[in-house]
Amino acid sequence: MKKHLELVAKSYDKGIDLGREGIDSYQNLPPHITNDPNYPLFLKMQEDETLSDSSQKEIVEYLSPLKGMNFIDLGCCLNLMFPGYNEWPSTYYGVDISKKIIELLQKFVLKNNVMIGSLYCGSMHETPYDESFFDIGACIGSLEYFEKDFVAQALKEAHRIMKPAGKYVLDIPDVGSPEFQITALIEEHLGRTDRYHMSNNEFEKMLMPYFKVIKKEKMGPMIQYFLICTK
Repeated sequence: MKKHLELVAKSYDKGIDLGREGIDSYQNLPPHITNDPNYPLFLKMQEDETLSDSSQKEIVEYLSPLKGMNFIDLGCCLNLMFPGYNEWPSTYYGVDISKKIIELLQKFVLKNNVMIGSLYCGSMHETPYDESFFDIGACIGSLEYFEKDFVAQALKEAHRIMKPAGKYVLDIPDVGSPEFQITALIEEHLGRTDRYHMSNNEFEKMLMPYFKVIKKEKMGPMIQYFLICTK
């Protein structure tokens, strides 16, 4: 697990470096990807913005962020820099495994005088926050990189830091779908292989001790779960 976490962090660090040079990691992909029969699906998902989208309308409406709420963004990537979370009245806390992502977010916060709770560089399965600290939370576009044992630990940790009846949104791969097959091929090329292989039923059984499913819906290559923390 530790080695794979390091590989994921290294891949995202490299993505930040390329971004600073004006290079989009998702452009100029090799022929084995662009010639894949599912590649047009990826282009359409980019066009329709149905790839992982942390601030989409459905998530905002479900979490209903209000002033005085603490919000945890697990596997936050650069979400805070895009329209959405930085405009929410809730207090933002971000966790990401990539040191360079956290450094970039810290610079953004200082430059734009954005009021937040904290940014933490580390894994989502071991966070520094107190039990029952967060009112609302999300984990979007992150669990696909990990196998069953890690996903179980990440759910347990999310449950620990969420308040009773706290609202939480996460997504998992739609395993077997052509949308996920092409995105997994691209992620492997970028150095962060998707290792998630559970069925939906298996995942939902894993959820049961921690969260109640309010609704779920397909979003591109992923399935989003809208949850309530049960304690």
